[in-house]
Amino acid sequence: MHDPFQQRLAACRRRLDGVADAVVCFPSPNLTYVTGFEESPSERHLLLVVPREGAPAFVAPAMYGEQLAETPVEDLRLWEDGDDPVDALAAVVADRDLAGGRVLVDDRMWALFTQDLRRVLPDAEFGLASEVLADLRLRKDEVELDALRRAGELADRVSREIRARGADVVGTTEAELAAEIERLLSAYGGGDPAFETIVAAGPNGARPHHHPGDREIEAGDPVVLDFGAFVGADLDSGTARYPGDQTRTVVFDGDPPAEYERVHEVVAEAQAAAVRAVEPGVPVGEIDRVAREVIEEAGYGDAFVHRTGHGVGLEVHEPPYVVADEDRELEPGMVFSVEPGIYLASEFGVRIEDLVAVTEDGCERLNDSPRGWRAE
Repeated sequence: MHDPFQQRLAACRRRLDGVADAVVCFPSPNLTYVTGFEESPSERHLLLVVPREGAPAFVAPAMYGEQLAETPVEDLRLWEDGDDPVDALAAVVADRDLAGGRVLVDDRMWALFTQDLRRVLPDAEFGLASEVLADLRLRKDEVELDALRRAGELADRVSREIRARGADVVGTTEAELAAEIERLLSAYGGGDPAFETIVAAGPNGARPHHHPGDREIEAGDPVVLDFGAFVGADLDSGTARYPGDQTRTVVFDGDPPAEYERVHEVVAEAQAAAVRAVEPGVPVGEIDRVAREVIEEAGYGDAFVHRTGHGVGLEVHEPPYVVADEDRELEPGMVFSVEPGIYLASEFGVRIEDLVAVTEDGCERLNDSPRGWRAE
């Protein structure tokens, strides 16, 4: 029932060997990764202690008892309102003899809880949980890959439907089209949007992270569409969710600006070249270099103003970041976006984005909706 999470907890403990005595997780993607339990941070003490030796333990409010019983963690130190949760935390670290050791805390842990850890472990050395969890989360297992494929298929389905509306989109505001995209993502089985849907028409497309507004889409407008939704992983328990993330730039009707077709061609070429370069052993920065070289040779180097991509997993933006100076080598199971773009201020922007998964001998595209600029 808990096999994927048992395996992840075991892998986390193995990585602690020679590095630290324990890792302490807080409500965050790290906690979800190793247990399947997802919750937003709050003022309540909800911590998972994963020691190198000894059993993992939750320190948590009693009201979460039923949910935590569905995780692979058997030692639940539940505290009631009126109790001091720091007492429960002190008991867990004492049972596991962590005094004077090295403890890694969740990178996103609130200061309130790190201070309590320092209080119960005054002689401990502290580091960050990413020392052991970042590398584990970089390589997706089959459960995660399956969820990311389904998220990609969902984005593809919505992309095709929106594109097929063609001239009917003209006259719609950016905000209205964004709302319709999110409605379709939900109607076809998606959860929450993975991020704020981007619909950027005409000159607004030159702003890579434009927020949809009341500008009406006009005939001839290049429209940047960047969206995705979370889907649940196929697990017996847990609430782990994985996002889609796809960008297309479309002209729904009419003739685009004179330079647009050339710019779109360059971006499409850069994206294709970067995807072809993906295979195990290639430095991550090489993917950025390949995409950037195509755009620079076409004379638009100064208009490519962001990284070529970012890792995708439990979070829509996570390592590896596809930037020029990243020398980490690609490994099977890594998933990231490839999304070069060209942005001409006050005119238009073009971005094309797919998610790719590194395989044993190359990569698998997780998106396959049309990438051309014409709506038909």
